[in-house]
Amino acid sequence: MKAAVIESVGRAVVSEVPDPTPGPREVVVEVAACGLCGTDLHILQGEFAPKLPIVPGHEFAGEVVGVGAQVTEVSVGDRVAVDPSLYCYECRYCRTGHNNLCERWAAIGVTTAGGAAQYAVAPVANCVRLPEHIRTQDAALVEPLSCAVRGYDVLQSRLGAHVLIYGSGTMGLMMLELAKRTGAASVDVVDVNASRLETARQLGVSSSAANPDELDRPQGWDVVVDATGNAAAIQDGLDRVAKAGTFLQFGVADYATRVTIDPYRIYNQEITITGSMAVLHSFERAAELFAAGVLDPEIFISDRLPLTNYPQALEQFASGVGRKIVVVP
Repeated sequence: MKAAVIESVGRAVVSEVPDPTPGPREVVVEVAACGLCGTDLHILQGEFAPKLPIVPGHEFAGEVVGVGAQVTEVSVGDRVAVDPSLYCYECRYCRTGHNNLCERWAAIGVTTAGGAAQYAVAPVANCVRLPEHIRTQDAALVEPLSCAVRGYDVLQSRLGAHVLIYGSGTMGLMMLELAKRTGAASVDVVDVNASRLETARQLGVSSSAANPDELDRPQGWDVVVDATGNAAAIQDGLDRVAKAGTFLQFGVADYATRVTIDPYRIYNQEITITGSMAVLHSFERAAELFAAGVLDPEIFISDRLPLTNYPQALEQFASGVGRKIVVVP
């Protein structure tokens, strides 16, 4: 079968690899679409310490075309979205409900072969059936949405909050849509990318700007979300949190990224700084929200490119052109 392969640091190709075979409790999925993510760029850059070469792609959906001997939950022909998370269920963090912090954390498309291919293998427990009205290609959005749902779990957002989001790429826009639906009094978005900021306006932000100084909230925001991973944005966002407010580090920063905090201000103003890591008990809820129409795929997916163009798709994604880019085998 054809698959994208990150062969070494900085090098991605499309090549022939062996067809996958399911284990007893696994299924083979014929991939309909696979989304690109910042994580894929980090893998390409040599971060996250995956063993290379690796078939990337942790955001995918498709049709079940093969099942293991002990699989009864799904059948050949079922359409599914796939949660890429792989946990040990034995370590301290798994046993205390923090599976996303598993000491032996792994993920399809990060540590094992993923969905940037014609076929992918997944545990049956990770597969969520799609309702009839959902296009299989669109369901590649369920996985990133599940990360956003996890982010809002961490925030424990209260009604009437004023929210500021840095970044209007896919994840920033998803956080915007969830903020609107969790009772925010206002949702403002900041981005230096004018075309992406226009999409945020299309989705109904309260205010938007290239610089937060252009926004009228001198007292700060109750919730500030960084969806960029950019050091300058993070540093600026930390200074915009209102008293008793919360800063959520949601974007994936490079390992070397550093910012400065003001410990006295954090103490004196009771500011919370927290993070959100991937998926935790949120995939099924994200699938239900997606089925209910929380996202418009035609707005969120800007490019549907053939799998053979995977290296070029990575380059486009890294350049900040477009929103969610998916490859279609």
